[in-house]
Amino acid sequence: MAEAVRAALYLRVSTGRQADSDLSIPDQRRQAKGYCAARGWEIVSDYVEPGASATGDRRPEFQRMIDAATTKPPTFDVVLVHSFSRFFRDQFQLEFYVRRLAKNGVRLVSITQELGDDPMSNMIRQIMALFDEYQSKENAKHTLRAMKENARQGFWNGALPPIGYRIVLAAEQRGQAPL
Repeated sequence: MAEAVRAALYLRVSTGRQADSDLSIPDQRRQAKGYCAARGWEIVSDYVEPGASATGDRRPEFQRMIDAATTKPPTFDVVLVHSFSRFFRDQFQLEFYVRRLAKNGVRLVSITQELGDDPMSNMIRQIMALFDEYQSKENAKHTLRAMKENARQGFWNGALPPIGYRIVLAAEQRGQAPL
């Protein structure tokens, strides 16, 4: 009888606000447990990254997981994520880490984007990663635009604007120079 596949769960949300709402990470964990149970996989560890962007690799739990995956022998066979965007939102770095894991016999598996190990599946993963990267950059652009507009209008929940922003609207309306 073959040994059970040993899985490490990687659960992540992008912002502290998402982590505080405590909805996505428990849902990711529930879906991952169900996925593993349906396949007879053993969950040997989980790595939770609340409020960390996947545009870079400066994520403590991510690095701890990569270290465990690249030890000889690795402590697990599969890194299981809800979607590839939970692992990375940068196509180049996603591929870098997928290959680094593969060199040690560890696979990256997505619950919602099931792919094989053949060349066509690799190409599809790379295309999906490009879309994830594009979406991340678009979201950042729109968020920054909204933050600038909120700062311009002084909508910071009655508080002073963040460092680097000035309140200009009221002064401009009175015909005075901004602060």
